Amino acid sequence: MVAAQAVPAAQAVPGECGGAPARAGRPPADPHGPEPGQVGRALRELRERLDTLAAPVPDTVVVPTWVHVLTDGRRPPEAAVRSQIATLNAAYGGAHGGVATGVRFDLKGVTVTRNAEWFAHPVTHETAMKAALRKGGPETLNLYIAQLGQLVLGYSTYPFWYDRDPTLDGVLLDWRTLPGGSLRNFNRGFTGVHEIGHWLGLFHTFDNGCQEPGDGIDDTPPQATPSGGCPRGKDSCPGAGPDAIHNFMDYTYDACMREFTAGQGVRMREMWVAYRGSGTAGAAR
Repeated sequence: MVAAQAVPAAQAVPGECGGAPARAGRPPADPHGPEPGQVGRALRELRERLDTLAAPVPDTVVVPTWVHVLTDGRRPPEAAVRSQIATLNAAYGGAHGGVATGVRFDLKGVTVTRNAEWFAHPVTHETAMKAALRKGGPETLNLYIAQLGQLVLGYSTYPFWYDRDPTLDGVLLDWRTLPGGSLRNFNRGFTGVHEIGHWLGLFHTFDNGCQEPGDGIDDTPPQATPSGGCPRGKDSCPGAGPDAIHNFMDYTYDACMREFTAGQGVRMREMWVAYRGSGTAGAAR
């Protein structure tokens, strides 16, 4: 976890992990974040569930999406919210580079809630906030927009945590990271792309460092450390190929991010079948 510090209104402050901000780091005392050894356990459980379900992995997945905007008077314009959805579809569709993952987002609605405490302290009030606002089952992406006042741009739950606490399922973003926002270097909407990658079952490209199983994806090279800025020629696990600094699941600036891999696309659709599709135990009927 990246150390928490105060964040000025106009920029994100570099943290301790290779100068990277906590794009997906968890806030202090927050339960959402990968634990040591979790990648290996998640892969074993995924294979068991896929074998049990015996369901085909689809070529495409359409994610029903609700956006919940919290405000104390400050809030992103509606155009920025809709631009965030367009950014998701472009990124997951391969428009910036990499592959088309087969994942698409269908905006079902936008709610606006004026609650100064929820806006300023969404982690503290997470359970009450989500219990009041959440819609749908495991197949529905609930995207909460508020202000994160520490060194965190956003965070997400993982699909394999849904059964443990369905109410907490979802993604929280700092409103200043939406397209056109005020957080310099992180205002193209790619924090949302990154966090929703977690919601769909992806880990960071640098998880487990140079050790197996890495992030659990065959076509992302192992990576010892998170990347900050946009480092040229970074190769932190010699002999395994250069670090995937342009991958959406690293920690680089938005201007440096542009791609998912084919393996990541397959993994997200596998996770969908196992944990979020209509045939899973927790899915809405």
